[in-house]
Amino acid sequence: MPGLPWIPAYVGLGSNLDEPVKQVKAALAALGELPDSILVSCSTLMQSAPLGPPAQPDYINAVAGLLTQLPPLDLLDGLLGIERRRGRDRSAGIRWGPRRIDLDLLVYGNEILATERLIVPHPGIASRNFVLFPLLELAPTLWIPGLGQVRQLAAMVDQQ
Repeated sequence: MPGLPWIPAYVGLGSNLDEPVKQVKAALAALGELPDSILVSCSTLMQSAPLGPPAQPDYINAVAGLLTQLPPLDLLDGLLGIERRRGRDRSAGIRWGPRRIDLDLLVYGNEILATERLIVPHPGIASRNFVLFPLLELAPTLWIPGLGQVRQLAAMVDQQ
């Protein structure tokens, strides 16, 4: 899209089913194919305990940095499309349950947005070590709108 600004965006990735490392890497490759977007960075893959119901496997998590010309809801639609193509069924309705792939739009430029479909910055970003530590690796001085700097937020969460 000529003339539109490039917006930095950060996406959280997670998987704990069907070879999670493979799932996260495949989703990263798909992020690199989003229209009007460039995948510019990816954190190390990290293992974390699940937030949700017990008796599910640990997660593999990462954060990807993009530059995009897509509006936030179009970027969200792109992320949901990747999830569907990778076999994610959101209709099951189990919050924090096991999943093949999960993509969350964490930060979109300096935007603060709260709609029925999308909240950015992601509402759990300041309390989730499995998001903050990969984000710290990529962008320690990134300012999360309304919350503070990644480095400061990461210092306040559990180091496990």
